[in-house]
Amino acid sequence: MHLALNAYFWNRPNSGSGQYTRQLVYHLNRLVADLEITLVYPQAPGDPGPEEVPPSVRVKIVPLRPGHLGKVLFEQITFPRACREIEATVAHVPYWGAPLQSPVPLVVTIHDLTTLLVREYRRGLRARLYTALVTAGAREARHVLTDSRASQADIVQHLGLPAGKVTPIYLAAGSTYRPQSDLLLDIAIWKKYDLPDSYVLYLGGYEIHKNVTTLLLAYSYVAQALGDEYPLVLAGRRPERPSAHFPDYDDYIARLGLEEVVRWAGTIEEADKPAVYRGASSFAFVSRHEGFGLPPLEAMACGVPVVTSNCSSLPEVVGEAGFALAPDDERQIAGSIIATLIQEELAAEMKQKGLAQAAKFSWEKTATETLLVYDGLV
Repeated sequence: MHLALNAYFWNRPNSGSGQYTRQLVYHLNRLVADLEITLVYPQAPGDPGPEEVPPSVRVKIVPLRPGHLGKVLFEQITFPRACREIEATVAHVPYWGAPLQSPVPLVVTIHDLTTLLVREYRRGLRARLYTALVTAGAREARHVLTDSRASQADIVQHLGLPAGKVTPIYLAAGSTYRPQSDLLLDIAIWKKYDLPDSYVLYLGGYEIHKNVTTLLLAYSYVAQALGDEYPLVLAGRRPERPSAHFPDYDDYIARLGLEEVVRWAGTIEEADKPAVYRGASSFAFVSRHEGFGLPPLEAMACGVPVVTSNCSSLPEVVGEAGFALAPDDERQIAGSIIATLIQEELAAEMKQKGLAQAAKFSWEKTATETLLVYDGLV
């Protein structure tokens, strides 16, 4: 079997699609001896090319025009043409960007339907046109993968695909996410990001569906009792400016009077994330829409108690190991965070349950189940 894989996100390992693409390729490459993999990599002017590609994985470089139009042309024309040129037997687009036509059986991964389901993301004409295009592409694909049963249900309901055409395959935390490591190295990473001795952590995006404003509101209650001891650390790329997609966080923090207990850590390098999780006393992630929810899983794999929401895929990920709460109930969110901080026996129990829950997921399983889908198409 010769797999052609759309590598648009290959050099973006901090994104969910980038992590997924790399982990899938790494594990397919290690597990399956007779699988030939070619990354179809769109190279923009000035781009040095794909990084950290395994030696046995082939790369086909194709030109990429700048801007959104260039991305669409790559997805709809250049990638299918490349599949034909390299004589692939199956093609995979590991994000919601499938071409309308493919010369070989095509698999597309739709991680979630957030851009379709959240009103604020549907306002622009360009966004609506692109969503319509990739929705049509998904309907023409031979098979659709997604990250959870919740996302499968969304895809069946909102895209009108038959359930048998959509396979949920869970993602996983990487092997570096574990509760023990080199303490001196962890301390150096905590200093690198100027992290306090104890903290509650949020690590993720700041788009409106991530519901960080409700987390901040909940933390206004936590801060009254424990804010000096446990600041809230906001990690991940900080929005440059407020918009329809990004609330004005600085203004909201000021209005809540949280300037002294909320700290921005900024973008965390991928290799540093496990240490940042391990330094946290609790992890809070109350998103409204997730295709899977890697951050809570990564936190559990590092032995950190998790407070999350009961929306979309998150209960599937956390199971009985964490608090899964209504995303609008800031008082209950606050109470749960406080409980993880002051009840030592509860925190220890959640740590053990979280480690056991995280162990149920592995990239080897993800790769194996994905290969079974490929096999069914050729």
